[in-house]
Amino acid sequence: MTTVTSLDPAIAARLSRDEAGLVAAVVQDDVSGDVLMLGWMDDEAVHRTLTTGRVTFWSRSRREYWRKGDSSGHTQHVRSVAIDCDGDALLVRVQQVGAACHTGERTCFLAGGRLPVVVGEAPVDGEGAA
Repeated sequence: MTTVTSLDPAIAARLSRDEAGLVAAVVQDDVSGDVLMLGWMDDEAVHRTLTTGRVTFWSRSRREYWRKGDSSGHTQHVRSVAIDCDGDALLVRVQQVGAACHTGERTCFLAGGRLPVVVGEAPVDGEGAA
């Protein structure tokens, strides 16, 4: 990873990075609202994403930057980027062209599948309120 000074200092100051200098980037389809994938960004990847109109990640396994779709043609075009209240995650809303997952599925969460879970229910209005 390369530390850059090109990321706006006001934005950089809001990021709460992990020990590797990364923040999680949740990618969501801007039209359907589907969560497509999770990637990781350092300051340079955030800068590239904010300034080029295409999503760039830091690959933890390959130890290099990758722009979604450069090899597959399945591109992500940035519509908006938001930072969460703690600064440790970004929500990147995109126009997705093709599959978001490297398996060929539209989202990485289809390929991974659902886990067994106990389904919770919110109390009906007025019930269970303390």
